[in-house]
Amino acid sequence: MSVEETIKEQIESNSILLYMKGNPEQPQCGFSSQATQILMACGKRFAYVDILSNPEIRATLPSVSNWPTFPQLFVGGELVGGSDIITEMFEKGELQPMIDAVVVEEESSEKPEE
Repeated sequence: MSVEETIKEQIESNSILLYMKGNPEQPQCGFSSQATQILMACGKRFAYVDILSNPEIRATLPSVSNWPTFPQLFVGGELVGGSDIITEMFEKGELQPMIDAVVVEEESSEKPEE
């Protein structure tokens, strides 16, 4: 599997995915720290990829997402943006409903048929 295919698989298989420097417990830059704090405040589980320990993903993701900087947040398979956009959407009350919508969708698709 190519690096591009790996990235696309990660985005498709995680309803909330953050590409960041470090991990949520130990972010390695202020922007990644801010993004994880906002996501934690939204109260839903999210996946993350540490681009510092995955140099191939770090080098390839900007061309896949057409976004040059990190962190990068994907919700429901779509790029939301970086730290500034995440912060702005959170402050305007736009991020929480977006996250809640994909989590509700995910939960309803996991329930067994009656």
